[in-house]
Amino acid sequence: MATKVKEQKAVAETNGASNGSPLISNDKLRQLYATMLKCRTLEERARVLFKQSKFTGNYYAAVGQEAAAVGTAIDLRVEDTIGPSHRDFITGFIKGAPLDKMLCHLYARGNSPDKGRSSPAHFGYAPLNVITPASTIAAQLNIATGVALANKMKKNDNIAVAYSGDGSTSLGFWHEALNFAGVHDLPIVFVCQNNLWAESVNLQFQTKVPDISVKAQAYGFPGITVDGNDVVAVYRVAQEAIARARRGHGPTLIECKTYRWYGHSEIDPAKYREPEEVERWKAKDPIAGMERYITSKGLFSAAWKQEIIQGFNVELDAAIEVAEKSALPEGVEALDHVYSFDIRDRVLNSRNYSPSY
Repeated sequence: MATKVKEQKAVAETNGASNGSPLISNDKLRQLYATMLKCRTLEERARVLFKQSKFTGNYYAAVGQEAAAVGTAIDLRVEDTIGPSHRDFITGFIKGAPLDKMLCHLYARGNSPDKGRSSPAHFGYAPLNVITPASTIAAQLNIATGVALANKMKKNDNIAVAYSGDGSTSLGFWHEALNFAGVHDLPIVFVCQNNLWAESVNLQFQTKVPDISVKAQAYGFPGITVDGNDVVAVYRVAQEAIARARRGHGPTLIECKTYRWYGHSEIDPAKYREPEEVERWKAKDPIAGMERYITSKGLFSAAWKQEIIQGFNVELDAAIEVAEKSALPEGVEALDHVYSFDIRDRVLNSRNYSPSY
């Protein structure tokens, strides 16, 4: 059965949870906030680098969706697997991927994990079991489901977490992965980041049901809808779903209702959305909301926030310097490199694009 969770942070910290789960510690609350802030800083810097033509191709920012990613990925083990979509660049960082490797990936350098072969924001990192996203929407769900099957066959307690957007729920890949996982009671958590827009198509043209989580009923496992901008609520729901999977009780579908602030990608002006809608959702900024909450608990100060940002920017600057000084993949000339990642992607993403070379 699908369950709606519109859990206020103050309520989330009480002992009244039905499963008797413990309080979220103050240290964890601060970690959740700091990680969201770093993710926002990373993505905004990546957007600037793209606009400066520091790297070519495209970029798919999840600015505004940080709570959904941080709340579900922050406590995963090294042995656990993440199946990210192209908008989940930050999940690799949350799981612990080195910043220099992530920036070398964006710059498509030869020392990046994929040796410069993948499009920007399609970041995978084998040492931490982060699957490289595919441009085929929802394909990562099938791969992550296969990993979950392998974990079950090995009889370990490792899990997979597979991410997707609301648009993917209309595709066969999504149905196949969830159906198979349900039939075999696989140790996997499916996270649908419902930001209302599948590129330029509104959710009302994707599905008739008001909550995507109800679709889990067809596959025989729980579906939960949560305020995807409330990192405490997302974290609590994710912890319960992860524990359930580790115990061998099968999958869970978590629908995080959230919103992306920018277009589908950096070359999408998102003129299909009303400005009033964007501003309404920006007022629900997950980082600002968490700031208010931890302030009420005496855990926040402006000086601490600046310390986080300044310290992280030093790390980012160092990672960018590594990327900019790193060599292109062996045998790739600079002009060919620009063509393969820039012209190709722009042609694919814009019917009206005319290269000026």
